[in-house]
Amino acid sequence: MAIYNITDFGAVGDGQTMNASAIAVAIERCATAGGGTVYVPAGRYLTGPIRLQSHMTLYLEAGAVLLFSDDFTLYPPEWTRWSGYECFGFTPLLYGSGLTHVSVKGEGCLDGQGHAWWTVNRRLRKGEQYQSLQTEAIAKLNKPLIDSVTTNIVEWNSQFLRPPLLQLLDCKHVKIEGVTLRNSPFWNTHLVYCQDVQIRGVRFHNPSDTPNGDGLDIDSCTSVRVADCFFDVGDDCLCLKSGINEDGRRVGRPTENVAVTNCTMLRGHGGIVFGSENSGGIRNVTVSNCQFIGTDRGIRIKTNRARGGYVRHLLLQNIYMEDVLCPLAINAFYRHGVDERDSSMTTNGTVEVSERTPVVEHVRIANITATGCRAAAGFIYGLPEMPIRDVVLSDVSIVMKEDADEAGGEPDMIQEPMYMAGAGIYVRHAEDLELHRVQVQTRQGPALQLEDTENVTVYHLSMKQLHSDTPVVTAKRTQALVVEGRQATQYPTQYLLEQL
Repeated sequence: MAIYNITDFGAVGDGQTMNASAIAVAIERCATAGGGTVYVPAGRYLTGPIRLQSHMTLYLEAGAVLLFSDDFTLYPPEWTRWSGYECFGFTPLLYGSGLTHVSVKGEGCLDGQGHAWWTVNRRLRKGEQYQSLQTEAIAKLNKPLIDSVTTNIVEWNSQFLRPPLLQLLDCKHVKIEGVTLRNSPFWNTHLVYCQDVQIRGVRFHNPSDTPNGDGLDIDSCTSVRVADCFFDVGDDCLCLKSGINEDGRRVGRPTENVAVTNCTMLRGHGGIVFGSENSGGIRNVTVSNCQFIGTDRGIRIKTNRARGGYVRHLLLQNIYMEDVLCPLAINAFYRHGVDERDSSMTTNGTVEVSERTPVVEHVRIANITATGCRAAAGFIYGLPEMPIRDVVLSDVSIVMKEDADEAGGEPDMIQEPMYMAGAGIYVRHAEDLELHRVQVQTRQGPALQLEDTENVTVYHLSMKQLHSDTPVVTAKRTQALVVEGRQATQYPTQYLLEQL
């Protein structure tokens, strides 16, 4: 296979020379010849956006860094999917669309130099205004969508739709191996409508305060394998999505047949996350042999009454968590990215089931160990008109922090903030829930708190140390509850408290 070294086309790795033209010529020469490897040797290469081609590998040698300019004018509007909407946004820094057999490999680094982009976002969050020729052009292209969408996404009104560091759109036979991707303006790596994807040994890194600094977003993709990767980011580490609200349902492409294994997630809002943009559906996902260290949530499913779609057939097993806020959060009342004028987003009452109603069901979680947890051992919060269904937890051990000064926080972001500290598993609006050989050690309160649930089986749920002032299980407005096990038999009057 032919190799095209970018320095042979005039690239200079001094960190200051603009190399966009030299890199583009190397890629074009590779494509014209029918494919090959575009080679980036050791050095620091300043560049603008890079567009990949089919049948090519972009290879970064150890010591090679591609530095993407923070000059916004270099990134003209490009058709994309941004926060779940098909629309125009700033051109992704490293981009490919409609490609086949495309790879990004090596031991080098892609650096998005995202600080200037983050600064504008923070200004918008403070209520300041931002406008430029680029945002005006994006707004003009997106006018039909702007007129029809109402959302609390902070950038929407300004149309300062920041680009991901790497985005591949509608590509087949994709490989990303070995490289480090850091300091992205927005999401780090975003795969949309892709098929047959292999991601192995990649490092996703953003500072902990990066706004919307997700690590890897798999969006309406099929047949994806992620292995041996390291995440240290400012938002969700690895997130599965499939479009938002009416637009996502219109496209109707699920994320499906995904396997994740042997990954480490450090910090971030969630370790493995499903949603909240799930309107095209998410199904058939396995996650195994991973570590979540210091993430806010561990396993996280988030959706709301505007999304519709489904999240189903998930198998998550052999996961170790340490110092997480809440190891398991399933939330159908997620409050971000919504129309705040829509009363259905906040009401606790039952609303009519429609295409906007999300479905979460058939989730298996096994062999989980979590220590030093801060807010709650678990949080499962469905909708009264559509409970979370068929969730099974087996061989799970969760220990909360004993520190009385631990403030805890929100296990997840529901319509009205709910704060917990050192609590057990809280479940509301769920059906067909099973717990097998689950051990929860709370700092305070019961191991399991049930409200508005039906068909719940609790088999050998235990606490290492029972609290004298609280039962192990409380059940309020719960139908068809079955409780069995050693502690249930040994402490019959203290184990279960049922309330109407």
